[in-house]
Amino acid sequence: MTRRDDLTGVPLLGRTVAPEGSGLVLAEWEAAGRTADQVAWQAPLHVHHTDDEAWYVLSGTLRLNIDGEEYDVPAGSGIVGPRGVPHTFGNPSEEPARYVLVMSATTRALLEELHGGFSGDVAALFEKYGCSLL
Repeated sequence: MTRRDDLTGVPLLGRTVAPEGSGLVLAEWEAAGRTADQVAWQAPLHVHHTDDEAWYVLSGTLRLNIDGEEYDVPAGSGIVGPRGVPHTFGNPSEEPARYVLVMSATTRALLEELHGGFSGDVAALFEKYGCSLL
């Protein structure tokens, strides 16, 4: 049985919310502002072959590169990165950007392994979770 606190009413910043067995995961994260004249990219250019992702910006601005097109997504706006389409995202501003990421459980597992001290072949890790680095 799913506990009610797995579904709603929990602080989201810095964590993920998904009931056990759910295929859908919510996470609220912050992208630090850039310190130079370049976008502070949060991920390498990659493709999810079977999963979509979506970003909803709470504050600041995110820049997404989706299939070679760049989109600035300001607070109060959202964007979807469809499966099978190369994409990456970052912060084009000096100010931090807070956003909600809607992802699959597979993408969550990839990120947890990647950020949990992984030190192997990153391309192979992406492939393990149905993605390709570009």
